[in-house]
Amino acid sequence: MSKLVIVESPSKAKTIEKYLGSDYHVISSKGHIRDLATNGHEGLGIDIRNNFKPTYIDITNDKKPNAAAVIKELGREIKKADQVYLATDPDREGEAIAWHIADRFNIPLDQENRVVFSEITKPVVTNAIAHPHKIDMKMVDSQETRRMYDRIIGFKLSTLLQRRINSKSAGRVQSVALKLIVDREKEIAAFVPEEYWTIDAAFKKNREKFTAALVKVSGKKADVKNEADAEVIRQYCSDNPFVITDIKDEVKQKAPKPPFITSTLQQDAINKLGFSASKTMRIAQALYEGKDVGNGLTGLITYMRTDSVRMSDVFMAQGKQYIVENYGKEYAGYYRSKTSANAQDAHEAIRPTDVNNNPETIKEYLTNDEYKLYRMIYYRALAALMKNSKYQSLTVRMENGPYEFTATGRKELFDGYLKVYGQYEGSEDHYLPVLELNESLKADKVESHQHFTEPPLRYSEARLIKTMEDLGIGRPSTYASTLDTIVERGYVELAAPKGSKVKVFTPTKRGTLTSEKLDEFFSSIINTKYTADMEKQLDDIAEGREDHIKAVRDFYNTFEPLVQNAYVNMKKPAPEKTGDKCPLCGGDLVLRTGTWGEFIGCANYPKCSYTQNINQETGEMCPECGAPLVRKTNSKGQSFIGCSNYPSCRYTKQDPSSPRRYYRRKRSYGKNS
Repeated sequence: MSKLVIVESPSKAKTIEKYLGSDYHVISSKGHIRDLATNGHEGLGIDIRNNFKPTYIDITNDKKPNAAAVIKELGREIKKADQVYLATDPDREGEAIAWHIADRFNIPLDQENRVVFSEITKPVVTNAIAHPHKIDMKMVDSQETRRMYDRIIGFKLSTLLQRRINSKSAGRVQSVALKLIVDREKEIAAFVPEEYWTIDAAFKKNREKFTAALVKVSGKKADVKNEADAEVIRQYCSDNPFVITDIKDEVKQKAPKPPFITSTLQQDAINKLGFSASKTMRIAQALYEGKDVGNGLTGLITYMRTDSVRMSDVFMAQGKQYIVENYGKEYAGYYRSKTSANAQDAHEAIRPTDVNNNPETIKEYLTNDEYKLYRMIYYRALAALMKNSKYQSLTVRMENGPYEFTATGRKELFDGYLKVYGQYEGSEDHYLPVLELNESLKADKVESHQHFTEPPLRYSEARLIKTMEDLGIGRPSTYASTLDTIVERGYVELAAPKGSKVKVFTPTKRGTLTSEKLDEFFSSIINTKYTADMEKQLDDIAEGREDHIKAVRDFYNTFEPLVQNAYVNMKKPAPEKTGDKCPLCGGDLVLRTGTWGEFIGCANYPKCSYTQNINQETGEMCPECGAPLVRKTNSKGQSFIGCSNYPSCRYTKQDPSSPRRYYRRKRSYGKNS
């Protein structure tokens, strides 16, 4: 009896086929095989007048390379097989792909032929094949609803913006992410810094130095606004002794964090490893699908698209035994998962599939980046199974007249989980000398320091992901592609400010205009609460608590009048004048936006067709002729650096600040986002 297993990823297919043996043939769909059509009413592929019935068509080669060949192979192999197993990824999108394959090739939906792998290891794969189930149509409905939402919003708003303000696109999640960045920039622009002062007193006792900071004045929180007030305090505390009025000595504990979920993995990889969100997901995908670590292909981590912090009882038992054997019984702790209310608890947290695959043991089989990410995943999961760290905390209160100062000390008593996770989360001890209650001390030095309040920070990738997660916007699995889109559209730039290593998002003029127009006409739809509520609605559909067609209809009836109003009332903004005159006709030169970005053109167009590129100087000089280097755009809209003396000098080089290509949530093998 011939048995066919259909997965999404080609590399995963090789690993699974090895586990299942010669009776099974495993092939890949390479992601989606169908998508909504682009014909019919407004090109939506959704029959609005017929109960919002979607029309699906095969994905063509121009959308995904070799799509036709993949579909042909699927059809051929399905016909030959006596039994077909649909083993697409264990999430809603994977469930939808399984349904599309079944529907496209007439595989009965009442058959138990759906299998899911939370990890690509032999025990999990063989057990899943032995226990198939039916396709979960509620999950399919939820994913179909998401796709229809995205198509309706994306097509209608993108068309509107292209016609009215020449912006390229809008989207259900990307436009809210853009709004967060634009709103933050406006907060920064409106911010007025306020002056404040801090005062520190330095002491030395028995050759041990320590510092105390001013915290209260006359029993109230210290709020020193100017230099004159700071100098009064500094002088008083310099002239008079400090008296120790309270000593608090206590043992505190610090608990390990839970194992990674998608969003926290992305955040820590950005902050601790310097990876982008997209690079993190690309590497995690490879670790999940399988690596040869000396004994054949095996998946190294569980499925990396998850918002559950649950770990299996089997892994926790193995992990505890590993901790006892390698670190000692005193390090073994107890883990109880606490999954957030809006998490999809369908599978586990991101953890190693085998605790014996120690990162150092298998390092030679991984690339350097794979090793770094796997190591962090491995020790985060292991640390979650270990005991809390313990440390002695000493807080000393010192008074000098009406002024209260505090000094703090810290001493580690038991490293606990920091034994394995200390390099990612460690903290240094700082000691205080032996001090006595009512002891009087004279400060060696009292210093005042001027400060100014800082505006809110711009969003880095990690901060934006954390904010989106906290607000319930989108799903962690789509964050990388969302960031990808707003960068590629030219709505934001991602770069490190001078003197900083952290890259942050800054909106462009195009991004600000786009967000402002959407806010003007679609504020009831393009906002954090509505988008978060829509995600909850999708969860309700997946759980069978809400009808998906009714949800789409209600949304459309709310959204469509807003679109019609915008077509009537959204005016094209007047082009911005550069202050220069056209060399051909003497008219004003203005900034315009074309297919490949901004350029300078004549205000008298089409009567005068004069144009010129916008060349921004980089501050560097051409190594060949000494002329200034400028940032240019080629015919494909890609930024590069070239000599301003062109065509006399043709020197060019890559533009390091050009928006990078994010790893899209097309699952790297063609799945639609």
